[in-house]
Amino acid sequence: MKHRLERLREKFATLELDAFFVSSPENRRYLSGFVGSAGYLVISRDAAVLATDFRYTEQAALQAPDFRVDRISGGLGWLPELFKELGVKRVGFEAGHMTVALHSAIVNAMKEDEDAKDVSLVATAQFIDPLRAIKDPDELALVTRAMEIADHAFAVVSPTIEVGETEASVAWRMEWAMREAGAEALAFETIIASGPNAAKPHHHPTDRPIGAGEPVVMDFGARYMGYNSDMTRTICLGEPDEMFRIVYDTVLNAQQTASVTVTPDMTSGEADEIARDIIEKAGYGERFGHSLGHGIGLAVHEYPRVSPRCDDPLVDGTIFTIEPGIYIPGWGGVRIEDTVVMENGKVRSLTTSHKHENPRHAG
Repeated sequence: MKHRLERLREKFATLELDAFFVSSPENRRYLSGFVGSAGYLVISRDAAVLATDFRYTEQAALQAPDFRVDRISGGLGWLPELFKELGVKRVGFEAGHMTVALHSAIVNAMKEDEDAKDVSLVATAQFIDPLRAIKDPDELALVTRAMEIADHAFAVVSPTIEVGETEASVAWRMEWAMREAGAEALAFETIIASGPNAAKPHHHPTDRPIGAGEPVVMDFGARYMGYNSDMTRTICLGEPDEMFRIVYDTVLNAQQTASVTVTPDMTSGEADEIARDIIEKAGYGERFGHSLGHGIGLAVHEYPRVSPRCDDPLVDGTIFTIEPGIYIPGWGGVRIEDTVVMENGKVRSLTTSHKHENPRHAG
């Protein structure tokens, strides 16, 4: 983890920081290796401290050998003392994660300590997250395994779905298959959206029976050793209608074209435009309302963003999704999604599942 700490410290100069206070679980784990559910990091130019309660001190010492582990209890009185010990004055924090309540508690704790009154908290946005965007080989291996688990679940469950089975039943069987294959958890709540429900990108599975000839959007992922996968396939039980074929082929064309065209010299906004242009030319531009994709790793949605007018780089080592979709209220929708890695200047899909709309005919 030492190289990750050094990369963070190199960024201190951009905001004239003396230290950084880390509160988000993903960044805490990324920088320290500690996987417990409670604790904070304080990283200065020459020190790294992990503060956690008695439940985790032994675990923290084993998982975070590059950090000094401080045992803390209720309140934040320990924090001004630590700032004084480290001799820091400007301390960055994660504005997108820290709650108003926690920020107020820290400010009040420093006000109560005469020697800490001159410490400034500096709000930052996307300060640590870009460091996580480029995955090292170990991280790539973990995301790959998480993706293999999700691919396996789709291969096991999708051919067995029957007309009349409920969305909720399919979602449960998907979870069971991923757990059986080694997932420690779901990456997110599985989406099974059939018929008109498929027009809702983040539909919650219900007891609606799946009908013949209608779209069934299946969006799911596994978590393995902290790292996540994400994939979507749209299937049809029985013979699809003409609308399904047109919409499906349009989305598939957009997804595959983006996958073979995106390169590291593009911004993520330019990558989004590749797929969006195909869908717009087909007359469905207003029905593609979300981004082309998102980074994935310790969080399901993380840097880089793959969205319109976004300039996040998609350089070698970044892992992200490519997931165009078309959603038509009253009819349904189609989304096709792969988790991919930028590697040697090209996109390589970590998702290996077929993209045939009828799982019984896939080969």
